[in-house]
Amino acid sequence: MAEQRMPTGTSIERLPLIGVVLAGGLSTRMGRDKALLHWQGRPLLEHQMAVLHAAGVCEVKVSGDRPDYHGVVDPVPQAGPIGGIAGIAAACDDAELLIVPVDMPRLQPALLQRLREAASAVGCVRFAGHVLPMRLRLDARCRDVLNTLVASSDRRARSLRSLQERIGVHEIVLSGDEATQLIDCNTEETWREAST
Repeated sequence: MAEQRMPTGTSIERLPLIGVVLAGGLSTRMGRDKALLHWQGRPLLEHQMAVLHAAGVCEVKVSGDRPDYHGVVDPVPQAGPIGGIAGIAAACDDAELLIVPVDMPRLQPALLQRLREAASAVGCVRFAGHVLPMRLRLDARCRDVLNTLVASSDRRARSLRSLQERIGVHEIVLSGDEATQLIDCNTEETWREAST
């Protein structure tokens, strides 16, 4: 789907922009804490926080039990990224959330700025073929959907894709070079690949 322009005269309330690093996972496939892997001389979590700041956010929140980073503990343990986002939602007022996973080290600020600046009247903006990173409009509707998904006993229903489809999603096309920034490092093999 091509980028859309907002129709003339359409008014969408501007909300504060908050960066979010999803860092509450168990890192079971990696076998060690991904957030603390060193990337360019510092923990990957700190790198992702810096990328968000460079993309133009003033505040960054960390999801997960990360006391050293004022992390927001998931309200429902092991509910995946939906649980992390639900925790952040409970800890802040309505906002535009620029959400990145902790395990995407090649991500660059300019790419996140494309998400930040994309005009869209729907609740979520993401890159074509990828659920993360994303810009999420945290409002009453989004909170209702998050609460429904977190409460679901069906683990498959608690997915980012379900959230995005329920609140409406706008996709931005990526170039081949941009797509290489979205490698996520879930295993030692992908970590080595990203590091070379």
